[in-house]
Amino acid sequence: MMNFTEFIKKELLGWKNFEIIGIFIVFVMVFVNAVILKDSIVAVLSAICGILYTVMAGKGKISCYLFGLAGSGCYIYLAFVNALWGNMLLYLCYYIPMQMLGIFRWKKHLKEDSREIIKTKLSKIGRLRLVLAGFIGSFFSILILAHFNDKSPIIDGITTFLSILGMYLTVRRSVEQWTVWMIVNGLSFLMWLNIVLHGTKVYSTVVMWGAYFILAVYFYFVWKKELNALKSC
Repeated sequence: MMNFTEFIKKELLGWKNFEIIGIFIVFVMVFVNAVILKDSIVAVLSAICGILYTVMAGKGKISCYLFGLAGSGCYIYLAFVNALWGNMLLYLCYYIPMQMLGIFRWKKHLKEDSREIIKTKLSKIGRLRLVLAGFIGSFFSILILAHFNDKSPIIDGITTFLSILGMYLTVRRSVEQWTVWMIVNGLSFLMWLNIVLHGTKVYSTVVMWGAYFILAVYFYFVWKKELNALKSC
């Protein structure tokens, strides 16, 4: 049975210097926003937990879900006060249960030495189904949210449904999750930037989604490289 100290050491294995520097820069930006621009405390906590979740998920570490659960709680509050009902329900009814499931699913597929997850990819048919589901699901999500007077039904609808697919792929350990997250994170960045431009002080949330987008691009290539290396062996 691994003790807590050993668990922490395993979770911190495999970090590159530029990854550490990048995370440090993002956190400095978040704290500067918090102090100078008097950002929402909940937005700051959401950003910190969310970025740590994304980084640890990209590193294939099961501890990502601990940060994910904490960040989800903060984000639910932010979505509620900004009337983003799709995002709020997504995190409350789907993200939190799926993150709990992810802990148990990932625990069964960890490498013995590094304690990182064993990564997978979808078949060609699986990717086609993913694209079709994304288009159809997003269309109906937009219609539903528009009916309930969501502030940003198109972006909220697309990001809500694609996030459902993304989280499913995350639990499945599929590299395709990062392509989905690129779309979700890019659109979410624009959505929250628009909210900031209309006077709401959630600057850290904008920084968070921008960091998410960059991390999704980065980890897509990291995972792809690892899978290609395994294929060539």
